[in-house]
Amino acid sequence: MSGPSYDLDAVTAIDVHTHVEIDAEGHGSLSPALFAASADYFTSEAHRQPTIDETAAYYRERRMLAITFTVDAEHATGHRAISNEEVAAACARHADVLIPFASIDPWKGRAGAAEARRLVEEHGVRGFKFHPSIQGFSPNDPLAYPLYEVIEELGAVALFHTGQTGIGAGVPGGGGIRLKHSNPMLVDDVAVDFPELRVILAHPSFPWQDEALAVATHKPYVHIDLSGWSPKYFPPQLVRYANTLLQDKVLFGSDYPVITPDRWLAAFEQLDIRPEVRPKILKENASRLLGLAPAPTDDTTKDAR
Repeated sequence: MSGPSYDLDAVTAIDVHTHVEIDAEGHGSLSPALFAASADYFTSEAHRQPTIDETAAYYRERRMLAITFTVDAEHATGHRAISNEEVAAACARHADVLIPFASIDPWKGRAGAAEARRLVEEHGVRGFKFHPSIQGFSPNDPLAYPLYEVIEELGAVALFHTGQTGIGAGVPGGGGIRLKHSNPMLVDDVAVDFPELRVILAHPSFPWQDEALAVATHKPYVHIDLSGWSPKYFPPQLVRYANTLLQDKVLFGSDYPVITPDRWLAAFEQLDIRPEVRPKILKENASRLLGLAPAPTDDTTKDAR
């Protein structure tokens, strides 16, 4: 899968987990009730819905790359999703800093698989975000398998929310959101049935952290991102594995805008991570997973001409 080239030496970090929460018309990715509950859960008075252009400016100022996506959960929630094409087009305008992922409701079946192929081949999408609890499906449900087949074939990445979610927290009945769907052990079945599929388990997977570590240790293409939590709250076993067995498979992610990279990185500085492992987590592991190519030198450009 080809894409833009980057001067990775000039990039300070790669944030593999940021959200598009509002489109050009002001339509949000969540219903107002769920958005309000999320803002309360993350206890951020400054929680807002930046545009994609604002997100790009934020990351450009920090010399970071950012994977960004929305969540399509229309079947389960009845809430219209933000257009994947709009996200991809906006990322193309800011290709120096933004890397487009998409989200397709697994309940779309083979129509969703066809959409995934088109988004990769025609719009440069490099991966797909799944939020099983919000989308109302278990990752190992065969209904999603046509979608995984295409993602694996095209060399794209499947990023799964795992663990508890702040979405719906405090709303009666959790807003209908069932946490059981986000147990990372369900993704183990996916990794068995699609052995070449590149997978990211998003977030410290409370209350299933050990399950996530087991899956990532056992399955060679399964990674873990550290988004959604301040590093000061990371479980000790996650820190231990990030320093040792999983040092090449753990990825920096913030969950922007609910947690900013500035806040995350300040806490990460205080974490007991070995100096030689820090650059792997912040940039090198994601660069390898995404297959990012360094920008060509002047001499290479001349040779190409």
